[in-house]
Amino acid sequence: MTGRPEWLENPWKQNAWFESVAVAQQRARKRLPAPVYGALLAGSERGQTIDDNQGAFAELGLSPHVAGHHAERAMGRTLMGQDISLPVVISPTGVQAVHPDGEVAVARAAAARGTVMGLSNFASKSVEDVTATGATTFFQMYWTGERDVMLQRMQRAHDAGALGLIATLDWSFSMGRDWGSPEIPEKVDLKTMVRMAPKVATKPRWLYQFGKTGQIPDLTAPNLAAPGEAKGPTFFAAYYEWMTTPPPSWDDVAWMRDQWHQISGRPFMLKGVGRVDDARRAVDAGVEALSVSNHGGNNLDGTPAAIRLVKPIADAVGGQVEVVMDGGIRRGSDVVKAVALGARAVMIGRAYLWGLAANGQAGVENVLDVLRSGIDSALLGLGVSSIEELTPEHLLVPEGFHRAIGAPTSAQDGVLR
Repeated sequence: MTGRPEWLENPWKQNAWFESVAVAQQRARKRLPAPVYGALLAGSERGQTIDDNQGAFAELGLSPHVAGHHAERAMGRTLMGQDISLPVVISPTGVQAVHPDGEVAVARAAAARGTVMGLSNFASKSVEDVTATGATTFFQMYWTGERDVMLQRMQRAHDAGALGLIATLDWSFSMGRDWGSPEIPEKVDLKTMVRMAPKVATKPRWLYQFGKTGQIPDLTAPNLAAPGEAKGPTFFAAYYEWMTTPPPSWDDVAWMRDQWHQISGRPFMLKGVGRVDDARRAVDAGVEALSVSNHGGNNLDGTPAAIRLVKPIADAVGGQVEVVMDGGIRRGSDVVKAVALGARAVMIGRAYLWGLAANGQAGVENVLDVLRSGIDSALLGLGVSSIEELTPEHLLVPEGFHRAIGAPTSAQDGVLR
């Protein structure tokens, strides 16, 4: 030891820390086998919506002040009754087999950075293992299976300590990507490992991560296990149950919310709202929060970017429910733009998965730190002392940016379409 910093000891060694979500994505792409990385990239059909989710943020400008800044900036809020240290929460995503620790690593990172962990019922780790990390956890469910099965899953989530329920109802099973869909095996057995060996052999660091734990990527869904079962169904078996369950009505949404309240007395979020009339129906169904989302561009292609939908929906129902935005967040200034337009907070998906792939729990923490720093820089430049002060007037919004889909004609002013 010389007492010199590590980078000076070996200036050619890659720093595990990354300065942006884009760098995390680059490292994830280098580390992961092509099919695994392709599954994270996803998107549907021509990719119009996934591109607009990010591109729309670039259409919004900021106009900073030159003096009169505040030495301290606050970004803490509450969401569904829970304190969060920044307006960024973990969006539930399924089967996080990009790292051996999967959702457990993400939950630890969320707890370390003072935010909420959203856990998918298609996750690769159980709700009990995730809540055991101490992370504030919201459990996510699809409308899948019989009602008694759904009740059993709600009860299990409550018993494990979930502090909120998220119902995701926005996927129409749109498939057929123009750039091709990655191969995802139903299970990882010896036959699968031999067949896919050429695709993973070129990624020894990813293989080593799993090898040193004695694990192989698990493509089962433990949170969908029936009572008494040690192991849940495979991802594709779970997916089949979902596809073959008749889609829900608004009465079903109200039933789901009411059952969760009877079981837990805790808040309920409806995820996937993209229309003003649907937002109003969600309020009538009794939800406490809704997420403006297009399933990360994996729903019907051609759906507008989520950020284009936030203000019309927040203007319509923001005084009655908490409005969250999910889709395309890559930097702290994106978060500030969403909050300025009426979002209580944002949810991130691909961003933290790339951090997880790049550097495990520390990589997820890194992503949250990058977003926190970017939020702070934007608040500083805009001359505000808190995210509570943000309004649409802090943004440069081009004409025709917003999409007030499903709003009464009389509520539109020509700028919303």
